Amino acid sequence: MRSFLYASGAAALVLLCAAAPAGAAEADRDFTIKDSRITESSGLAASRAHPGVYWTHNDQDAPLIYGIDSRTGETVATLTMKGVGTPRDMEAVSVGPDGDIYVGDIGDNRDGSWDHVWIYRFPEPRVLKDQTVQARQYDVKYADGPRNAEALMVHPKTGRVYIASKNENSGGLYAGPERLSSAGTNVFRRVDDVPWVTDGAFSTDGERLVLRGYFSARSYVWKDGRLGDDGESVGAPFQGQAESVTYTKDGSALMFGSEGRNSRVVRVEVERAKPSGSGSGGGQGPARTPSPSGAPGTGEGDTGGFGLGVVVLGVATAVVIGGKRLLRRG
Repeated sequence: MRSFLYASGAAALVLLCAAAPAGAAEADRDFTIKDSRITESSGLAASRAHPGVYWTHNDQDAPLIYGIDSRTGETVATLTMKGVGTPRDMEAVSVGPDGDIYVGDIGDNRDGSWDHVWIYRFPEPRVLKDQTVQARQYDVKYADGPRNAEALMVHPKTGRVYIASKNENSGGLYAGPERLSSAGTNVFRRVDDVPWVTDGAFSTDGERLVLRGYFSARSYVWKDGRLGDDGESVGAPFQGQAESVTYTKDGSALMFGSEGRNSRVVRVEVERAKPSGSGSGGGQGPARTPSPSGAPGTGEGDTGGFGLGVVVLGVATAVVIGGKRLLRRG
């Protein structure tokens, strides 16, 4: 009888799993970008209109933006920007409080040889499908001369656009005008110093700014349009070409991405703010170490969620590098 019950229970479980819809997988978890066209995912932004969908693009000159469903890793929309020139070096994407998608054509690997760069902007589509979108193009210059940059962030409350330049010793955080204008040049002015930055993201409440580089990430209190402190270390995953970061739509976690074919996007939980007087700043952050589901991936050019991986069935395991626990549970 007992064997029969076990067999019946197992059969029922199989039937339930088989009956589950394909889209029932949980959104906003670790996922692999499966689209073979996406070989250099350089920016990442959570959709505001479509839960679980992330916008990304290649680091190249094609005016294409891809919507990826985090439940499956499949592309659910390919957007072709119309009304803009030929992009030179698209490096970042962000979704503003107005529901518009902002794309930063702000890379300059020629060490500041371009006297201006561009930002593209268009409304986030209400329907996920392959389509052409009408975009506006904004000319951008820096008040202190040309810069190479890979991070563009739109504040979720004010809508102001910020750019972080990429420089090993003297990176800067630049604030754009209160409102971008397509009629003239938009001058971005340096408001703070930053470390080597490949991407950044504001928390959904606008009270923190996370900046990531190739090997680390820091979470800063955002105060009066500037970095309010020296920042706290974020448990960012080690990735072969660490290029992007965004908050999930609900602000509960950070999603870290990288370049390469079949590149892995890794979720890192965000610690909730402690009560007032507890010695912690407000807002959403900093982030905890990556979740156990961030196992090493197999993508080309991407070492997966972590630089090291340990698989032990039925035994709790920890990998520690530099005194930090990177992975829990085999």
